Amino acid sequence: MHPILKLLVQRIALGLLLLFAVSAVIFLGVEALPGDTAQAILGQSATPQALENLRNQMGLDQPALTRYFNWLGGVLTGDLGKALTNGVDIAQAIGQRLGNTLFLAGCAALISVPLALILGAVAARYAGRWPDKLISGVTLTTISLPEFVAAYFVIFLLTIVIPVFQPVAMVFPGMSFWAKLQAVALPVIVLVLVVLAHMMRMTRAAILNVMQSAYIETAELKGLSPMTIIWKHAFPNAVAPIISVVAINLAYLVVGVVVVEVVFSYNALGQYLVDHVTKRDLPVVQAVGLIFAAVYIGLNIIADVTAIIANPRLRHPK
Repeated sequence: MHPILKLLVQRIALGLLLLFAVSAVIFLGVEALPGDTAQAILGQSATPQALENLRNQMGLDQPALTRYFNWLGGVLTGDLGKALTNGVDIAQAIGQRLGNTLFLAGCAALISVPLALILGAVAARYAGRWPDKLISGVTLTTISLPEFVAAYFVIFLLTIVIPVFQPVAMVFPGMSFWAKLQAVALPVIVLVLVVLAHMMRMTRAAILNVMQSAYIETAELKGLSPMTIIWKHAFPNAVAPIISVVAINLAYLVVGVVVVEVVFSYNALGQYLVDHVTKRDLPVVQAVGLIFAAVYIGLNIIADVTAIIANPRLRHPK
C-alpha cells in the first residue's frame, strides 16, 4: 500500500474512533447535569406523576446505555432522531442552520487566510524592524482578547461610535447574497481578529526558518528582490506547517463560533446548540457535537495529508 494511502486509512480510522469517544463524552456530560429534559419542559412546579408520564413518553425512563446505543445506531443509519423538546427532525433543523455556519466561516476564511499569509510574509521580510513589531503587536493584542470582549468592542465601535452596521446578525431564507454579507459583517470582523494572529505568526516563523537555507542565499546572490525570494523560493518550502495551522483555524471557524453566534444572535449551529443545552435536549446536543467533531477531525486529516504531499521528503521517504 502506498504510504500516503496507508496514512489516510490510519487517519480516517483514528478519526472514527475519536468521533465515537466524543459522542460518549457528550452523552455522559449532559447526563451528569442536574434534572432532565422533562424537568426543563414542565418546570420546577411539575408533579412527580407528570414528570414520570413525560419521561415515559420521551423514552427517558430507559437506561442511559440503552438510550445512547439507540441514538448511535440511528446515526449510523443516517437518522439523527427528533428533538425531545419540540419533536422537530434534527437533521432538517441542522441542515437549515449548517449553511449559515458555513457561510459565516467561509466569509471569515476568505479574508483571514490571505491576509495572514501576506502579513506573515511582510513580517518575515522586515523581521526585527518596525513593520514586524507593529504587525506582531496588533495581532497579539487582538488574539489576547476573549471573543465576547472583541465582539462587544466591535459592536460598540461600528454600531454606536461609527453607526454603519446593525448589532444583530439576522439572516433568513430569501435574503440576497449582498444582504447576507452586510448582515454577517460584524461577526466576520470578530472572527478575523480572533484567528488572524495564529496563522500570521506561523507563516512568519516558517518563512524565517526556510530563509536560513543555502538556496535562499544563492537566490539573494542572483540579485532577486526580498519579496520575490520569499514568495517564489521560501514560501513553497514553508507551506507544510502553514497548512496545518490554517486547517486548525478553519476548523475553529466552523466549530468554535458558538460565543460569536450567541452574541450576534446569529441563527446557526452554535446558537442552536446553546438553545438545546439549556433545555437538556440530548439528541440535539449529541448531533451538533458530532458534526463539530467531524469537521474538526476531517480538516486535520486533510491538513496532515496535504502537508505530506507538499513536502517531497515526506512524499518520497528513503
